[in-house]
Amino acid sequence: MIRQQGIFPLMIYLFFAYSALTIIVGYAPVYFQYKGISQTHIGWLMAIGPLASVFAQPFWGYRSDKWKSIKKVLMICMGAAIVMSIILFQMNSLPTLMLFMFCLFIFLAPCTALGDSLAQKTALQEKLNFGSIRMWGSLGFAVTSLVTGFILETYSPAFIPLPFQTCAVIAFILIFFLRDVKPSKKPVTLINAVKFGLQPHVFIFLMLVFFISIGHRANDSFLGLYILELGGRESFIGRAWFVGVVSEAVIFFLSVLWFRRFHPLIFIIISGLIYASRWLIMGLTDDPVHLIWLQVFHGVSFGLMYFSSLSYITKLVPEELQATGHLLFITTFFGISGIAGSLGGGWAMDEFGGAGLYKWLGISSLLGAVSLSIYAVVMKKKKINAAF
Repeated sequence: MIRQQGIFPLMIYLFFAYSALTIIVGYAPVYFQYKGISQTHIGWLMAIGPLASVFAQPFWGYRSDKWKSIKKVLMICMGAAIVMSIILFQMNSLPTLMLFMFCLFIFLAPCTALGDSLAQKTALQEKLNFGSIRMWGSLGFAVTSLVTGFILETYSPAFIPLPFQTCAVIAFILIFFLRDVKPSKKPVTLINAVKFGLQPHVFIFLMLVFFISIGHRANDSFLGLYILELGGRESFIGRAWFVGVVSEAVIFFLSVLWFRRFHPLIFIIISGLIYASRWLIMGLTDDPVHLIWLQVFHGVSFGLMYFSSLSYITKLVPEELQATGHLLFITTFFGISGIAGSLGGGWAMDEFGGAGLYKWLGISSLLGAVSLSIYAVVMKKKKINAAF
């Protein structure tokens, strides 16, 4: 598989693009706390990124379909993200930090999302397993989160810019070696893209995914602070992410064995139930070491949800709008849910502590899983657009 043109550079690009993302997602809250910012304001800052991605990801997804090139968009976005990060880490006041977090995510968010879209389209075109390509992003996330945790514990959270910018620059260089897939000959129009997103079965699916993914995004922002709240060290944060994302990589790698056994919606519902159980157990523990080992379920829950949801959306979306459809899902999962998870999570951490936050997340995921079960029954009866 690796010998096929463009596959190996794509794998390594995903490794470093996700490495850069994990430093911002996993350690920016620790960096902001180091700068003396309250948890509520940290919630605001972490919500700014998802807010930016709500606008950025559909826009850049549409542009890549319109230009029929993901590679060109990645060059623009990763290059601009590096510049924005240099400015961000020079800022000290809350308003300027919020402004440049927004600017950073306008360009950073599509770098991983479009990488996943390119991997999905490449896998379909080359008749490969998407999971075996995407797992390299998970490995980058895992390795970098572990290494960064030890760096911050040994030195200081002030060193966060160094590993982020190193990974981002390497990812930018690798973009030059990527290959675009053969584009659809059908024209792409904004009207068709909007019509797809407003189809009732698509809109309802994304809305129900929101109730599950809000917990995922809140955990991204506040797991590190919850570990510290329970008395853990900074290196525990890296270990927790390492355990979680290694399990995620395993799920992606083994997807060729499990994915075809059931319809994607079945796996999404199972994922929601695992998420609910995971959050409720995390809300009941008082040992930071338990949080590390509970991250094993991150791979199962996220791996099932992400892989299956992308596959389900691929069934629904027209060929010429594949990137738009993929990024519409990713915008919901990481963007809209990220805003709610960060804002609500910051408030809940201040008011109820980490335990209270995770109990509420468990209830939300359970509600989403039950609602998706009803949705699956309705879709099976109607057999809408090859959904079943």
